[in-house]
Formats: sequence, C-alpha cells, structure tokens
Amino acid sequence: MQLGDLPVDRCGMVLGDAQALDGFTGLSGQSTDGLADVTYWGKYEDTVHAQFGGDRIPQHPSGRGPLGWLDLPLGEAEAVAEWLRTWTREGPGNGLVVSVDAHTDFHRFNRAGWGHPLLTGVIDLGGCPVLGLGWAPGGRSMRHRGERACGQVYPATLEARAGNAALRWTIPPYAPAL
Repeated sequence: MQLGDLPVDRCGMVLGDAQALDGFTGLSGQSTDGLADVTYWGKYEDTVHAQFGGDRIPQHPSGRGPLGWLDLPLGEAEAVAEWLRTWTREGPGNGLVVSVDAHTDFHRFNRAGWGHPLLTGVIDLGGCPVLGLGWAPGGRSMRHRGERACGQVYPATLEARAGNAALRWTIPPYAPAL
C-alpha cells in the first residue's frame, strides 16, 4: 500500500497515530514517569568514575557511550548532576560535561534506539505503538539535504511480511555532488 512521500528530517522522525502523537512530550517537556538519566563524559570522566561511580551507558551499536546512572527519581538526578558540576567547578575546572535527561517521550525514543544501527525504536504512546527514527544532524540525514522544504521527500509504503506490517521508506543511495 502506497502511503505517500515522507521527507528526510535532519533531526529524526516520529511515525504513529496522530491522536497518540497529540500527547507527545518533546525534548524540554516534563518527565512522563518522574524519572531521569544522568550521564557524564569528557576530560575527567575516568577520575569521576573512580571517585563517584556510574555505569557505561551504551547509546550506540558500538557499545560506546557516556558514564552515568539510569532511571533515577528526577529530584535525585538533578542533585547528582549538580554535585558533579560543583565537584568540577571546585576541583579541576572545565572538562566534564554532565547531562540530565528527563524521561520525556523524546528521551524514551532515544533510549529505545540505543544499540540499533539506525537509532530506531518503538515506544507506547497513548496506548499506540509509535516508531521513532533518530539520527544526528551530522549523520545519515544531512547528506540528503533533508526536509520537505528542500524537496527531499521519498516514497513510503506499507507491506505485509510474515503476518506483520513493515514500513518501507525508499531513500536513494548517496551520490556526492561533483
């Protein structure tokens, strides 16, 4: 079944039921479950890890990612982050980046895509499964000069495969400008 054309967006896409998406909480939204993740990386990450702990958070198929803690109550996550920032200011100075990611739907998509080569994942949103396609602006999407405004739209079809539905979004191979 031909669905139409979907644009390549430079920051990722969310595909799902329109009514479910009405309740989507974006990057700066409130935590949907009262939890957050704290991550840190940079020049002093080994020192911080030795002193304060944290686990490697594999946010990419390579297994590489920052150090930190997942699923902390939001207030505790903010306190841990401030504690690390204070340690950095009072100690070695610049060189450690600390991030608090509230469990918004945006962040839940990111987490669902950790470990997938295309950073894709499915979350439940308003009782409906919703697909998130994530990528970095410097990654796969920008080579297409993304978005509808640039005329970069490609056919999407829904196909039956082994009793399941599969979305096929056909984007031509990259051909550098000569």
